[in-house]
Amino acid sequence: MDKNNVKVNFRIVLFEPEIPANTGNIGRLCVGSNSELHIIKPMRFFINDKYVKRAGLDYWSKLKLHVWDSLDDFLEAYPENTVYYCTTKTEYKYSDKIFKKGDIFIFGPESRGIPENILKKKWDQTITIPMSKEIRSINLSNSVAIVLYEAWKQITFI
Repeated sequence: MDKNNVKVNFRIVLFEPEIPANTGNIGRLCVGSNSELHIIKPMRFFINDKYVKRAGLDYWSKLKLHVWDSLDDFLEAYPENTVYYCTTKTEYKYSDKIFKKGDIFIFGPESRGIPENILKKKWDQTITIPMSKEIRSINLSNSVAIVLYEAWKQITFI
């Protein structure tokens, strides 16, 4: 199957994830939205970690999961797809974008987000979720849910 022949709604990418329960929750979101989950190594846990599976419940076996050695390897595999870098460091709101089937959403590690050297190269492709100044960021799995379901809404919940 051609990777660019979109059979899924979206591709969610976790760059160097740190918290297994977040990854499990995100996997469950991906199954529920007919989206793929891509993980960029290194991870701070094993993919078969009981906390990942517990959060993903009995849906984990249905997940379209791909693990990559590097972000560059992943991006080279999907050169035709639109990529969005999700970060708290930009002014471009996710709600102002028009998404399409096959779009890619990259989220950084829970403790630090996507590295600034990556964001600077792709600044026009960054998006954020507005939030109060009282917090640094919202939970990663909540962030994925917000962006993913807005994108899915835009393609009319196909």
